[in-house]
Amino acid sequence: QVQLVESGGGLVQAGGSLRLSCAASGSFSRINVMGWHRQPPGKQRELVAQVINSGMNYADSVKGRFSISRDNAKNTVYLQMNSLEPEDTGVYYCYVQVYTYRYLSYWGQGTQVTVSS
Repeated sequence: QVQLVESGGGLVQAGGSLRLSCAASGSFSRINVMGWHRQPPGKQRELVAQVINSGMNYADSVKGRFSISRDNAKNTVYLQMNSLEPEDTGVYYCYVQVYTYRYLSYWGQGTQVTVSS
């Protein structure tokens, strides 16, 4: 079993910044993917950014504003969000894919990010 602890959400004005973090703990051999998804109000969950081994990819809507990083020693992924816009409002979920004897995926409980105009 894997536990994910998220932190860093909150309320910020447009143009501001927030940093999310997600720490994974539990029983696994390695972490294959760490990333963030979000669910805007009334919309479906969507990928924001993820790190697959050493490669990173971002949703087009956040390129140039958000930066994802991973600390392998701490099994932690960070999402630095700059130049936030009201459209970035939503619940942000941490996501990991780990390998034990097979690949398994886990989601965090979600953290609210609200950007006021």
